[in-house]
Amino acid sequence: MANYCQLTGARPRSGNTVSHSQQREKRRFRPNLQRKRYFLASEGRWIRLTLSARAIKTIDRRGIERAVAEMRARGERI
Repeated sequence: MANYCQLTGARPRSGNTVSHSQQREKRRFRPNLQRKRYFLASEGRWIRLTLSARAIKTIDRRGIERAVAEMRARGERI
């Protein structure tokens, strides 16, 4: 699975785990990525996207056609 969201571009970030004694250890914050299928009515085909949970909600609000248009304008291959 890809390590980034195809719609929002969310990628893993680094930070610290801080214990009660304030000792810091490096860790990674990974986005909640899901593989999801959508039907593009304009092209008559299914597409499979790797999306963060936030991006899935964004598609629910905007619609898949508008989201795909934005992704293609940015140069994302679908």
